[in-house]
Amino acid sequence: MSKKTKTDTELQGLTHLIMDATIGATDLVEDMHKQIVHPPFLPSTIIQKMITSIASITYQNIKWSTVIIGSSLHKILKQLTPVIGKIKASDKKEVILSVLNGVIGDYLEEKENPLKITMQFRHQSKAIPPDNESIRAAYPNINGKILLMVHGSCMSDLQWTRKKHNHGKIVAEELQKTLIYLNYNSGIHISSNGKNLNDLLEELVKNWPVPIEELVIIAHSMGGLVSRSALYYGEQNQKNWTKHLKKIVFLGTPHHGSYVERTGSYLDLILESIPYAKPFARLGKIRSAGVTDLRYGNLIDEDWKNDDRFDMKKDKRQNIQLSEQIEFYSIAAVIGNETASLSTQILGDTLVDVKSALGQHKNPARNLSFKKENIWISFDSNHLDLLNNLKILDKLKVWLI
Repeated sequence: MSKKTKTDTELQGLTHLIMDATIGATDLVEDMHKQIVHPPFLPSTIIQKMITSIASITYQNIKWSTVIIGSSLHKILKQLTPVIGKIKASDKKEVILSVLNGVIGDYLEEKENPLKITMQFRHQSKAIPPDNESIRAAYPNINGKILLMVHGSCMSDLQWTRKKHNHGKIVAEELQKTLIYLNYNSGIHISSNGKNLNDLLEELVKNWPVPIEELVIIAHSMGGLVSRSALYYGEQNQKNWTKHLKKIVFLGTPHHGSYVERTGSYLDLILESIPYAKPFARLGKIRSAGVTDLRYGNLIDEDWKNDDRFDMKKDKRQNIQLSEQIEFYSIAAVIGNETASLSTQILGDTLVDVKSALGQHKNPARNLSFKKENIWISFDSNHLDLLNNLKILDKLKVWLI
């Protein structure tokens, strides 16, 4: 068996193992629950039936989430199959590892597991240490206009290319910018990634081989929060790189959190509130620290420290506004068209609602106050369509010129 085939088999086997073990354990717990709540040969009361019905929703959610996670891995493998001959086996493995890190990256980090992703700058799928010699080697025709691409949760630098389209590559070529990607473990806390990016950017600008004219960032989803976190820590510590940062464009960034993660929290609460099911509540707590940070859009350590991240609690984030020295742009997506129902527009791109993506909040003090001309809504688009929508490319070329 070839090395590549063996790797494929091991990855698929691991995926099946995780799915089967979780679903199997959940089925077992649900059966035990029914036995406890409904003793054999005894009639069930209305209360007993209600308890079982509520618990059943949560058990189904755990199994559904497990299947979705597993199916995503299989889907990635399936999509890559036709082009295996055109890409390196290591590239395929990196895409899968980015999903794994997004789901349990904090665990991998804590255990110093070799599967964890270490934050690094990349170009053409290769790491670029932020030293003068490495940067020169990667960019023979380097210039002083840096375009940094920061990916979202469960993704990697490779996935900026979608349906043979890459916003960053086209913008860099047409606007004559030097394109560089960030790759990071999206499963650890957003603030941890923010601090790491802050340090890396300081090294990058320090060792950039030519005078820097500007640094601009295009960030997708969680990547926007990581970028804002890095900027916060950079400004707090008066880092030099922040003086070069001119613009950030956010694509579907949950500035005020994602309703999907908040729904997950409610499911945790349901399971915790049922005495019979409480011992098994930990089954639902497989989400990484990075994912739970998306509940409200945590940016800094103080937003999550000293709290159980699975506890139901109000939004206690520190209010961090956008810097007045930098131009910020934000694009939200909506799965429906401009005449779609209000509920569809509120749903947004299926992961991030429009108001969150545009920094709007019911508390006026939390509004990010983007300039009207610096926001745009992409209709008939989901969260991933933001990566290859040609109308968004047109916006990027106008905003980043």
